[in-house]
Order: sequence, then C-alpha cells, then structure tokens
Amino acid sequence: MNLVLKSEDAAKFLAAYWLSVYLGHPWWIFFVWLLLPDVSMIGYVVNTRVGALLYNLAHHQGLALVILITEIYFTLPGLALAGIILFGHSAMDRLLGYG
Repeated sequence: MNLVLKSEDAAKFLAAYWLSVYLGHPWWIFFVWLLLPDVSMIGYVVNTRVGALLYNLAHHQGLALVILITEIYFTLPGLALAGIILFGHSAMDRLLGYG
C-alpha cells in the first residue's frame, strides 16, 4: 500500500510540474518556487498551535485546487502557478514521507 501511495504522489508531483510548463511558465520556475510553502513554518514563532495551523493550511492539497480553480474562474494572473506550486509541494512532501 505504501508503494501505491508514493507512486500516486509522484504522479501528482509530475503532473503539477507538467501543468506549470504547459501553461507557459519556464521549466525552472516551478523548482525556484517549490519550497516557498515551507515559509508557513514562520507561524511557529508565535506558538505551536498557530504554527501547526498555518503549516497544515499551506500544505493542504484541497486549498491548492481551490486556488487553481479560482484562477480559472476569475482569470486572475499568477494564481494558477501558486495553486500548482502548492499542490506540487504537498505531493513532494508526502512522497518523501513528510505528510
């Protein structure tokens, strides 16, 4: 079962990368911004409750999809890449065993 979940997350990560390139972004931009969601750990400066809330919110794949769909519906520039990065980062974390 673990292999199935890891292969699913690998597919999600590759799909996020492919989608960012498909939408016209340079191939390297995905990797430049890939670790940005980890900035959400700054909430741990306040306390562990706020830190955990911010970190879990920034790593939620559902939120990433909502951001992506919002860009599609309202055509807000840049929001699609943000959703793709969040989704890819979350998939990468789960693939590496952090999720």
